[in-house]
Amino acid sequence: MIQSKAHPGRHRHALCLLALCAAATCSAASWAADVRVMCYQDGNECDVTAELAKRFEAKNPGTKIIVDKVPYKTVVEQLPVQLASGQGPDIARVTEIGGLAKYYLDIGPYVQDRNYWEKNFGNTLSWMRTSAGDKGIYGLMSQLTVTGPYVNKTLFEQANVPLPGPKATWDDWVAATRKVAKATQLEASMAWDRSGHRFAGPAISYGAKLFNASGDLVIDDGYKAIVQKFVGWNKDGTMSKEVWAGAGGSAYRDGFEDFKNGRIVMYLSGSWQIRRMSSQIGKNFDWIVVPNPCGPAACSGMPGGAAFVALKGSKSPKEAGRFLDFLAQEDVYAEMMAKTENLPAHQGLVQKGVNYTSAPEIKAALAVFSTDIPRLSPLAYRLQGYQYNRSLMFPTVTRVTQAIVGEMSVNDAMTRLSSDMAESVRQAKK
Repeated sequence: MIQSKAHPGRHRHALCLLALCAAATCSAASWAADVRVMCYQDGNECDVTAELAKRFEAKNPGTKIIVDKVPYKTVVEQLPVQLASGQGPDIARVTEIGGLAKYYLDIGPYVQDRNYWEKNFGNTLSWMRTSAGDKGIYGLMSQLTVTGPYVNKTLFEQANVPLPGPKATWDDWVAATRKVAKATQLEASMAWDRSGHRFAGPAISYGAKLFNASGDLVIDDGYKAIVQKFVGWNKDGTMSKEVWAGAGGSAYRDGFEDFKNGRIVMYLSGSWQIRRMSSQIGKNFDWIVVPNPCGPAACSGMPGGAAFVALKGSKSPKEAGRFLDFLAQEDVYAEMMAKTENLPAHQGLVQKGVNYTSAPEIKAALAVFSTDIPRLSPLAYRLQGYQYNRSLMFPTVTRVTQAIVGEMSVNDAMTRLSSDMAESVRQAKK
């Protein structure tokens, strides 16, 4: 066997390096690694992350976590451009979770316990994966959101109408809010955000399957059933017609102002509105969150949220992965949820509960949304993680609005919706 001989110059160089290292009392700190985190915040998420990062740095000498606070617009508009050019941070906080998946770094090799991640974050890990067979771990949900209704409790009390119970149907709530609106002389009793995402929860509850056997989006009888009801509620005055009929195309519009000003009794939006409710409504009236109403098939809202994802261009992949693993640990994650007043995506904490120290109305609202998490349909998680979900959500808004204003029948709207959806997916796959 022929053995290669080490080059004597290389040998001397290696000995010099070892001597220098010893002279400098070589340690892990000699190879400092920076991990840059691009972070936007709805409230204080970046501030809390930076605070937790100090604890991680203390346990990991030589690693520096730099949290760069940026406007949300930067994440939406500039981050994709940076990633496409091979640039960008080590970690970013994103809401367009599936749309950027091709840029994500698999941190699986750097986490302490893959089973822990799968057990506690399994419902949302798939949102960051590129295919059904992908088993990578790419990031951590820093905020789980849940869609659900807000109710003006003061109006119910003034009208002397009892609140429907936790298993009430949408029909039960429509009947109750109509009574309240009539007694308090309101023109409408309810509003849903003008959003296909908000529409999806009731659609699933009414039996929409959303996907066919091949895994493609489909409009079925369950979807048509909730469209029929929703159009009818807009036409008979139950819904605040201006929210959906007051905008064109697939443009988003929320119903917050109607609710804030006491013009409606019930408002379907989501957990991200809690702080806004508390700060802008104040003591004007008592508002509460109630569980998602039921349909024949489920009592489901829609999940969503923001995630810290690791990125392939990272110059410190190991450190980035270990930092996300640190944030994912139950005690740290629970602290992060409590301090940011967000809902946990951690299944263990969903069961145990988070010890929020918020204002009473915020704490009560978070408690209801938390209890609704286990009621979310698996279909809701599947749709949220589906790469082409906007191909259903955007044309839903357009076509349902056209049925509301009388431009076409519900049957024609559903035919057009199905065609729009299929074409949108085809274009997206090109």
